[in-house]
Amino acid sequence: MVAYPVPRLHNKVTVVTGASSGLGRAIALAFASHGTKLVVCADLQPEPRRGSDGEVVATHEAICKTYGDGKARFIKCDVGESEEVKEVIRVAVEDGGRLDVIVNNAGIGHSDSSIRLHELPDHEWNRFIRINATGVYNGSKHALVQMLKQNLDAKGCRGRIINVSSVMGLVASAGGAGAYNASKAASLNLTKQIALDYARDRITANALCPGLIKTAMTRDLDEAAATAFLKATPWGDWLDARDVAGGAVFLASDDAAVVTGIALPVDGGYVAM
Repeated sequence: MVAYPVPRLHNKVTVVTGASSGLGRAIALAFASHGTKLVVCADLQPEPRRGSDGEVVATHEAICKTYGDGKARFIKCDVGESEEVKEVIRVAVEDGGRLDVIVNNAGIGHSDSSIRLHELPDHEWNRFIRINATGVYNGSKHALVQMLKQNLDAKGCRGRIINVSSVMGLVASAGGAGAYNASKAASLNLTKQIALDYARDRITANALCPGLIKTAMTRDLDEAAATAFLKATPWGDWLDARDVAGGAVFLASDDAAVVTGIALPVDGGYVAM
């Protein structure tokens, strides 16, 4: 892990869901490298998912080892369960004194591009909506309850909400991704609504829209779908989760103090096509 030269998130208390692997892990590590007071890592288990490029140390342990004891902690959380998300926020505030940033990152992806919507089992649709849309709703709702209680920070902000959507929340794709795309579009439009409803409360809400990232979650994506996506991406290659995490650092930082309601593609030019 390489520390960034400027601590853009100095002393901020943050929550990252889905922090054990992939993009969530990259965001949590990037936040810590930028001087956060606390990163609360929420996930179903602390250990990285199987196949996570040799990662064996839990995210919160890696942060504490590099940046000091007490800089991170793990909380078990199913983001589809409202009370579990509420508890994550409670712990963050209890340990850190407030909640400056939440990144609603936890999500699931599709792997079989051959299944069209009429063939999709109902339970699969419900699973995508529960995690990718309701999970964002739960995180945003409970974060807002806390942020509305807080004093303004030095930049006149009460808190920042970052919801991880996808380029597939912005545009459709051929193949069996109807449930995934719908769930990501829902999280994106919810983000815009929060931005409108809470701007006068000085709470920002923005969406991070990654392209195709090489993570444990996308490793099961079928070859045909991955090839088609990469062919349609001007960058022409998989994205690194650490580069996408840089977008989250910006949205969480004081540089984005008056940025709200945007969908930030970090996608190698995919949505520019």
